Amino acid sequence: MSTVIEQPVEARLVAAAPRMPSIPATLHYDRRDPFAVRMTFPAPATLEGVEVCWTFSRELLVAGLERPEGHGDVRVRPYGFDRTVLEFHAPEGTAVVHIRTGEVQRFLQSTSELVPLGLEHLQLDLDRDLAELMRDAC
Repeated sequence: MSTVIEQPVEARLVAAAPRMPSIPATLHYDRRDPFAVRMTFPAPATLEGVEVCWTFSRELLVAGLERPEGHGDVRVRPYGFDRTVLEFHAPEGTAVVHIRTGEVQRFLQSTSELVPLGLEHLQLDLDRDLAELMRDAC
């Protein structure tokens, strides 16, 4: 069984122009980092021309489907019947994207099949991680 889930999604960038351009993005989950989700935007879709990756909690994404969540760099909220809004805040500015809620739900369902919500801690090998930290400290 694979330990990684990657799902391409179509994100709509909210901009000042009336039309929201569609940009590709990928949602990523790895059971080796069971509490985290990553969303990656390819280089052509970013202002800097380099791939941009945001990491945030799976719990934030789950909760943001139902109600506004997040107070830091990443915020998630429902929008209308079939959209979810993700806001990414950085010193350079804020990016706001809309994603179809169904795509997010399918992604989260796949992650839950890999690692059930609430059981993420069972994926951690604290002894190995501590040994690795101690090895690096010497």
